[in-house]
Formats: sequence, C-alpha cells, structure tokens
Amino acid sequence: MGRTAGFRMNPIRVIPLRVDPSPEQTMERFDPIAALARARHEFGEHGGVNMSIETSTTFTVLDPHQMPELFSGHLGPETGRDGCYLYGRHFNPTVYVLGRQLAAIEGTEAAYCTASGLGAISSVIVQLCGHGDHVVSSATIYGGTFALLHDFLPAKTAVTTTFVDTCDLAAVEAAMTDRTRILYVETLSNPTLRVADIPKLAAIAHRRGAKLVVDNTFSPLIVSPARLGADVVVHSMTKFINGASDFIAGAVCGTKVLINSMMDVHTGALMLLGPTMDPRAAFEISMRLPHLGIRMMEHSRRAQTFAERLSERGLEVVYPGLPSHPQHELLRTLMNPEFGFGGIFGIQIDDPERTNRLMQCLQNEQNFGWIAVSLGYFDTLMSLSAASTSSELDPDSQKAAGIAPGYLRVSIGYSGSIEQRWQQMVRALERVGM
Repeated sequence: MGRTAGFRMNPIRVIPLRVDPSPEQTMERFDPIAALARARHEFGEHGGVNMSIETSTTFTVLDPHQMPELFSGHLGPETGRDGCYLYGRHFNPTVYVLGRQLAAIEGTEAAYCTASGLGAISSVIVQLCGHGDHVVSSATIYGGTFALLHDFLPAKTAVTTTFVDTCDLAAVEAAMTDRTRILYVETLSNPTLRVADIPKLAAIAHRRGAKLVVDNTFSPLIVSPARLGADVVVHSMTKFINGASDFIAGAVCGTKVLINSMMDVHTGALMLLGPTMDPRAAFEISMRLPHLGIRMMEHSRRAQTFAERLSERGLEVVYPGLPSHPQHELLRTLMNPEFGFGGIFGIQIDDPERTNRLMQCLQNEQNFGWIAVSLGYFDTLMSLSAASTSSELDPDSQKAAGIAPGYLRVSIGYSGSIEQRWQQMVRALERVGM
C-alpha cells in the first residue's frame, strides 16, 4: 500500500492541507477563522470527519535508499513526497497537522507545535542567537521568559538581554546593538496588558538586521502579529488556544525556512533539544480550535463588561478595551475587531494583603473563580502577579515593568451568567471595603 504525499497512509481519500494564501488571505483584511476552516478541511485515515491520531514513534520507509534523504532533510513533510516521516521527535503526522492549523490562524507559512510554551520560546531564541549575541526584550514579560533571558541564557550561552519599555520606541532603538539578533515582545504584556506597536517595532528590528519575535499567548485571533510585520510568533497553547487547562503545549509560527532550520538534524533547536508534543495532546487541542473564536469573543465580552463596571465603582482597572488605557487606540488599529480586547484585566490595589483577602473571598465565599496561575480557562482564574507568575522578577525589575505589589490579574471565565458573577464580585468587594 502506498503513502500519501501529504501526511499519512490513507487508502480512502485525502484533502491536503494548504498554507499558500488564498485570494481572500492576500487581501488587507485577514480572517483567521476562515483560514482555519480551510486548514481543517481534511479527513481521517479511514474517512472519518476528524483527523487520525498517529502514535508511532518511528516510521517505515518504502525504499531503503530514502533513509539517507530523510536524515539529510531532502525528504520530509514539507517536500510533498512519499516516505516523509522519520522519527516522532522530528515530525509526527498528527502534530504536524496541528502545526498547519496554527499557521493558518496566524497567517504564517508554517508552524511547529511543542510540549510547552517555554519550549517554543527557548528553542526560537537558541536557534536565532549564537554565543555572545544580544536580545532586546520588553521589560514586562512572563516571569519564566524573564528568567530564561535574564538568568539562564547569559550563564549557559553568553546570550545577553537588555530589558526596555518597548512602548518607548526611542529606548528600543537605543538598546539595539550590532550583536542584537532578536527584539522580543508580548502582544499584550503579562500581566500589565501593555500593547506592543508591532509594525513600528518590526521596522526597528528589520533596520538593525534583527528578527521581531512576538508572544501572542494573550491574544490569539485578536491580533495577527505576522500580518503586522513580526518574523516569528510564539504561543503557550496551554492557555486560551487549549482552553481547558488540561494540556501543556506551545507553538512556533514563522516561515518554512525557519521551521525547517529548527528541524535540522545537525543544528535544529527543536530537533536536538527535543520539546516534543505528544500526538494525543495535538489531537485534543486540534478539536478545540474550531470554537476558539467563540470562546475568545465571550472571554472578551465578559472582560469588557467587568472592566467597565469596576471602573464605574472607582477602581483602577487595567484593560485595553477601556478608553482610559494608554494603548487603547493603538490596539484598535492592530486588532481583528470581532474578537474583542481580550479575556484578561487587572486591578491596581494598593496593598497585597487586601488583594489576598479579595481573592480569598471571591474563591472561598462567593465561588466566583479560582486562585490559580495560568489563564484562558473556562472558569475565572485570579492571581497576585508579583507573588506568582512575575515572582522571577526582583523588586526593582517588577517596578520597572510596572507591576505593583498588589496588582490583581484576572482571567475571566465564561461559566455562569454575567449577572451572577457580577453580583458575586460586588459582594466580595463590599466585604473587603472596596
């Protein structure tokens, strides 16, 4: 029995995945949902409406002469020829299909899915930087990424990072050096929700011969960074893309040249560092992508409602959907508007203990949500950022990043009605005198 040139053995019927832009995609207005619908138009191995799960760790070749071509990279999933899989750490058919779907969502040529978001981020940085190279990064980023750039990479690879306020474009320009290989930002910064001016940052990076790498974890579908000039888009798919807090996962989205270089058997960071995604996880996450748009709209609708009502009560709310947010108008120019301004908001509270009392009341008395890190879950998750996901930053770095000691980050869920959840919030605020 022969093999399909695309991804799997399929004796019944195959509709290959497409990443070449359709006429609709080449227009200025990019529709990630339509792109995903085209990418998902594929049958399972036996004609099922869902793709098959390929759990093999190794794959046969039909002709022994193909083995050297597989190891040299002349054969593989991107070549469109028979015998295209080598080993599960290299490419897996199910994981590969999920990658094509992520590429469709982000509007990139290709994507590779990893076992974690930090696995994706670290692999990109290691791939693009050599010993002694330099990164310019936003000062406000996820704590794990900060530790990678600030502590781990300088000690292990002599790759150094300058942290700046990337809303200050002059400061970004001044921080670039002849050894700068990456300008790194988050579309919406974790946890302070500053908005990256991706087109202008891309222009700075490209003038200096660097790549703009954008973490789009907080804003899938809402912003399409590659369409705005980003060279690489990374995700922690653990969050909104997955949506159920049951799988750790990541993704790298970029050009075919980049993804193929990262899979090189001699110098590819993804191939050699081994952040391999399990095909069962890839299948489960793929099944959730069709309703990602609906979920993001509802997350955003509820966050907008809570941000507005909390502001009306006199609280200092951080949410890019509010006109008071300093980059509100910027995000309006960058976003795909039907998905809203995102499912996360922050509340500036002067005292960490007051924040803890509020969270305790919301969880243990009102059943409003959970005190937990992470985000993008269908129930609300709350955390004191300075003591949790930003704790890798020392106090001076937290101050520079704009993270106040009592800052409360809320990832709003969509379980229960808005009015039910709002009344729970009101009772908790009154209980702690806010």
